[in-house]
Amino acid sequence: MAMEKALDVLVIGGNRYVGKRLITMLLAEGHRVTVLNRGSSPPPAGVEHLRADRDDERSLTGALGSRVFDVVVDQVCYTPRQAALARRVFTGRTRRYVMTSTVEVYEYEDSPALVREEAVDPSAVTVDLELPWGDPAFAEAHYGEGKRQAEAVLAAGGAALPYTAVRVAHVLGGDDDFTGRLAHYAERMRSGEPIAVPAVNRPATYAYVEEVARFLAWTAGEDFTGPVNAASSGVLSTEELCAAVAAHVPGGRAEFRSVEVGEVSPFSFRRSYGMDNSRAARLGFRFGEARQWLPRAVAETLGKGD
Repeated sequence: MAMEKALDVLVIGGNRYVGKRLITMLLAEGHRVTVLNRGSSPPPAGVEHLRADRDDERSLTGALGSRVFDVVVDQVCYTPRQAALARRVFTGRTRRYVMTSTVEVYEYEDSPALVREEAVDPSAVTVDLELPWGDPAFAEAHYGEGKRQAEAVLAAGGAALPYTAVRVAHVLGGDDDFTGRLAHYAERMRSGEPIAVPAVNRPATYAYVEEVARFLAWTAGEDFTGPVNAASSGVLSTEELCAAVAAHVPGGRAEFRSVEVGEVSPFSFRRSYGMDNSRAARLGFRFGEARQWLPRAVAETLGKGD
């Protein structure tokens, strides 16, 4: 059942890409929004800004003071240590905790069928807080595991801190896409260099940046808990992505080179990366078809420069 009143929402992070759009949508829906980050960039007008290091418990509690929230949307929780700190700080401060998670929690699943949420049960995930999560190189190399264990920590909070983990597919779109992954394809086409792909190249599900933000804003106003997949309907292949990119490269043509081992291009996969979005549909949110928004998403990212 959705909450119909205006909510007090805290967004942790939120200073770029999906987060910026999420904040704009929450404000447009009439919610009261507070943003907490280190202060690297100012939030939009109408938003209260709290400056704190989310990895420092004293800094975090000091910035929050006595504030309480209807819902917290955590855009930057990457490790179980961060989740454990958040659980200590926000238990009793919010009725619901929404963590932005990732398709990478399914990195050990390799099914030709789209993967459902129950494939990774956070309550069954082993948590190891003693691993060097504070080392950025380690955390980056273990991104999926960090998110998996972070979900497990929040799940262990039980009724004291109801949580939702939004497992987001690979995101496309926006002129502020900072990943450079679509640009990689465009650069290869301009230079005539081949695009390295696995010998067996699997398709994947994707999500449009605006749709992800809309789903997170919608989720903030709902009361369901547990993991939920956030992905558009339909899988896309590397070839389909490159065809969309080629429209923005004069004379653009993708040449592929199959490799058995070694590094491959972004958005090419040796295993299946597809997520089932039926739980979101049952809850009341229907994602669009990836092939319908793909040309628009690529145009937003590459249209100005190619």
